[in-house]
Amino acid sequence: MKDTDMFSFLQNDRFAVFIDGSNLHATTKALNFDLDYSKLLQLFKDSGRLLRAYYYTALPDGTDYNPIRKLADWLDYNGYTMVTKQTREFTDHITGRKRIKGNMDMELALDMLKIAPHVDHVLLFSGDGDFCRLVDEVQNLGIRVTVVSSVKTRPPLLADVLRRQADDFIDLVELQSFISRPERPPLEIDHDDDLHHLGHAGATDGGAEVLEDNRS
Repeated sequence: MKDTDMFSFLQNDRFAVFIDGSNLHATTKALNFDLDYSKLLQLFKDSGRLLRAYYYTALPDGTDYNPIRKLADWLDYNGYTMVTKQTREFTDHITGRKRIKGNMDMELALDMLKIAPHVDHVLLFSGDGDFCRLVDEVQNLGIRVTVVSSVKTRPPLLADVLRRQADDFIDLVELQSFISRPERPPLEIDHDDDLHHLGHAGATDGGAEVLEDNRS
């Protein structure tokens, strides 16, 4: 399969990408592979006229080290348009338990509708059925919508109504060989030179060492 054939673009299509960060992470985790965001962005660029690749995630409050914030910083410096907001902590009045909320659906919907007049095709990386109405509205503007998720996970993380609404559907499994990062061999530590190895362990590669889980 050629890169240009993957997303069913018509010739000279301008397109934008919208990534629901928490949903994508949950899907790749369920499929048991690590995503290489450098490869993913390059795949977009090789496939057609990419206008913008948006990535949506909620960030925890505070300045302490957090893997989600680390990933967001890397993406922001490496070609993705980051859309973030702080998570909110609230108490469930029924159970009394504290919960974290960080839903980004509204931000994604507004951005997609704003860019719609400038694109011919939209890629939505999400399986969330709440996006059905948004997809319908964008399609009514004459724009094709491809949903990228998976039907191979157990339990399924793709809503059937969203798959039916989309003009096209691509299973992440079909892209895995192009966008996954190879498994690394165990790091051999020379105890006589610990500082040297710690320096290498701190390096990042395509944001691949960072996991995200901020489901609303």
